[in-house]
Amino acid sequence: MAWLGLWHYVAVIVLMMIGLYTVISRDNLVKKLMGLNIFQVSVIMFYVALGKVRGGTAPIISGTLEGGHSEGHDAGEAHGADAAHGGDLAHGADVSHAVDGAHDTTVCWTDVCPEGLYGMWDSMQQACVCAAYSNPLPHVLMLTAIVVGVATTALGLALVVRIQEAYGTVEEDEIVRMDREGA
Repeated sequence: MAWLGLWHYVAVIVLMMIGLYTVISRDNLVKKLMGLNIFQVSVIMFYVALGKVRGGTAPIISGTLEGGHSEGHDAGEAHGADAAHGGDLAHGADVSHAVDGAHDTTVCWTDVCPEGLYGMWDSMQQACVCAAYSNPLPHVLMLTAIVVGVATTALGLALVVRIQEAYGTVEEDEIVRMDREGA
């Protein structure tokens, strides 16, 4: 029953097989395009599921840095209370900061957070806060994949319309038969 916790992967596999079967088994070109879209949706669902972290949140910094924090810190400087640990985070070998000048924010690269958690500098709390963050990269890449899929579908449907005008049918076996008779 452990597979019930992985139901989204089962759904991805089922959709992928339905899409692949439709592309291979159907002679109608519109149905082949529909199968291709079902296959694409399953791949997108797979990557989005990989990017989700249970209990994770979006990696958004809650505020902007103030004055002295954008220039870095001395090796022994303390940042303040850490919301996750309730203590002070000493600045030094454990924590380093990188400043993103375009957004005026700082990210904590830290070894003081427990396994699976990442540190982000929170200017409101003046501390490096440890939290679980979902990876946004798969989601962003899948937005691009959706745009490419829509463009591919539009091009495929335009080609199907041209094939329908030229041959009078969208059935693959009839088109192949007409081509063989014409040659």
